[in-house]
Amino acid sequence: MTSSPPTATRGRDRRRSDSRRGDAVFFNLSRGAGILLLVVMAAIAGFLAWRSGLALGKNQGNFLTTFEWDPDNITKPVFGVAVLAFGTVVSAVIAMAIAVPVAIGIALFISHYAPKKIAQPFAYLVDLLAAVPSIVYGLWGVLWLVPHMAGLTSWMDTYLGWTYVFDQTQAGVTPRNLFTVGVLLAIMILPIITAVTREVFRQVPRTHEEAALALGATRWEMVRTAVIPFGKPGIISASMLGLGRALGETVAVATVLSPNSKLSLHVLDLGSGTFAQNIALKFGEASSFGRDALMASGLVLFVITLLVNGAARLIIARRKEYSGANA
Repeated sequence: MTSSPPTATRGRDRRRSDSRRGDAVFFNLSRGAGILLLVVMAAIAGFLAWRSGLALGKNQGNFLTTFEWDPDNITKPVFGVAVLAFGTVVSAVIAMAIAVPVAIGIALFISHYAPKKIAQPFAYLVDLLAAVPSIVYGLWGVLWLVPHMAGLTSWMDTYLGWTYVFDQTQAGVTPRNLFTVGVLLAIMILPIITAVTREVFRQVPRTHEEAALALGATRWEMVRTAVIPFGKPGIISASMLGLGRALGETVAVATVLSPNSKLSLHVLDLGSGTFAQNIALKFGEASSFGRDALMASGLVLFVITLLVNGAARLIIARRKEYSGANA
């Protein structure tokens, strides 16, 4: 009966001990990073809540329903986020309605339809567009997109005006409105959603695709039955990532949009501003109380972002049956 040499046994024990020590260090670092993230989030929320409380206590209007934004009025400071919330949500919805279907189509083209010689440069181009700064999109939007949107808005007013939403009541006005902002935001978030969705589609198990094709499915039927169901959680995550940028985009929106204090369902008219755009334009010239009021609007945007991400997590949690498809 043979036994391992003592030196070999000690070597294995030493390696096992080093491995356990490394696991413990990695675990503690990961836990510390998670705790630090929660602390930072709580600190941001606490700071915004504190500054918001200073302003809300002196507000002479209803913060959630008032349209006017005049916190620097010495005799009667009035401010509300009704118009800002409407503009933020509407522009983000328009952007998502345009960007998500196009992004899914581009991701499918790159991952399952295009030849490799075309798909690889196309993927690099999409990734490059995701790195373009917001100010570049904003300058492009105000110098090129806005002038070229006049024809489209006139066409929509003529043929879709019966929907009331696309009825343009302000004739001859430059189309610096929520619809143009939505188009610009869609272009900005398109590369992000496309890049994440493409990587998710590339993770679909090859056996699932081959099984669908072996059963006689066409390529589109294979995509519809194997690729898209597997990628649904990833599509949702990518969409929420793009929605987060659309909700919080500042420079590009401030460059393109001409806001007013009126809440109108006509998206082709000069309409509501957004939270981020309002903060960017008014923070520099606002008084101390006015900045507290802007902090209050920032708190609302912070809460909206948390609710959106929380809803995304709940949707993904309901679709865990796709998470084990790699097994």
